[in-house]
Amino acid sequence: MHLIKLSAAAALATTLALSMAMSGEAHAQAAAGPVKVGFMLPYTGTYASLGNMIEAGFKLYVQEQGGKLGGREIQYFKVDDESEPSKATDNVNKLIKRDQVDVLVGTVHSGVALGMAKAAKESNTLMIVPNAGADAITGPLCSPNIVRSSFSNWQPGYSTGVVVAQKGHKRAMTITWNYAAGSETVKGFTEAFEKAGGKVVKDLNLPFPNVEFQALLTEIAAQKPDAVFAFFAGGGAVKFVKDYAAAGLNKTIPLYGSGFLTDGTLEAQGAAAQGLQTTLHYADNLDTPRNNAFRKSFALAYKANADVYAVQGYDAAQILAAGLTAVKGDLTKREALTTAMHKTTVDSPRGKFTLSAAGNPVQDMYLREAKGPNNEFKSIAVKALADPARGCKL
Repeated sequence: MHLIKLSAAAALATTLALSMAMSGEAHAQAAAGPVKVGFMLPYTGTYASLGNMIEAGFKLYVQEQGGKLGGREIQYFKVDDESEPSKATDNVNKLIKRDQVDVLVGTVHSGVALGMAKAAKESNTLMIVPNAGADAITGPLCSPNIVRSSFSNWQPGYSTGVVVAQKGHKRAMTITWNYAAGSETVKGFTEAFEKAGGKVVKDLNLPFPNVEFQALLTEIAAQKPDAVFAFFAGGGAVKFVKDYAAAGLNKTIPLYGSGFLTDGTLEAQGAAAQGLQTTLHYADNLDTPRNNAFRKSFALAYKANADVYAVQGYDAAQILAAGLTAVKGDLTKREALTTAMHKTTVDSPRGKFTLSAAGNPVQDMYLREAKGPNNEFKSIAVKALADPARGCKL
């Protein structure tokens, strides 16, 4: 009996040892294998160029690090989100469940990003938002596994409100698409403008991605506000700025916008955009060694000029690198990894920035003016502006 018991015990010990060894080997293989990064970005439609620039910026930083972050190779997966919120859950699950990515990078459209963030929170998948400013992502949906390398919608709206009030304007109208990015940016503008004594007399909007602006421009002409604040981006921004000038409104009612009105769109907007003032966390001609080196590197790699979207993609990779470096590439050390991502100071082409507790950049907002092909730096509109992260409970 004793011999049988000893043999059974020995067999159990051997099995456990083998199991532990195999587990350790699997862990080592996982740590040595590539980190799976899933891009969920718009590759078709109004925002296609934005998605391509984000991906290019992200990959540029990885290339500069020799193709590895935290000692790990990077493997890419891609899904076109089509800027379609109704498809967000199905699309993000292609990356989470089918491809089993370690990190989600996306997206541009705030409505789509909200669906992504919910799925990332439920599945505890790391997510870096390289554009979409939906306030809820670093508000009620905030989570340690979700960070943003871009902005909250509130930030450029608020900083433009500060600028427009400082210029002495008292009555303003706003115009945007009727979706999260537009309404939240307008709310930020209104908060700052009215806090400084101004009054928003009317908010105008139209469904996304509708670009039939004529009736709304007629209403602006009839109301005669001191200034107009607009939020549009991509192809919609091109048409709005051209239509505003074609209606002759630019001669009598100054137009201001969040920087996306003129970012990546100036060439297509042509003369209609010249002189437009916007605020954003990046300006093309920031004359710093970091920005100059970045723009040169980007131009050499892609034969194109970098824009704010490329910067946001580049910085998304920097934030991921901070986390992976802190844990030496070991993705199982999630708490240490996400803490490092939140605590990093990002040496960005836009200027150094940190992340708030909610995971949103605390960053300088710049006043820029469209001159030739560039959004040129005029001044710092608001220094180290932190999103209020309303509704965030961590």
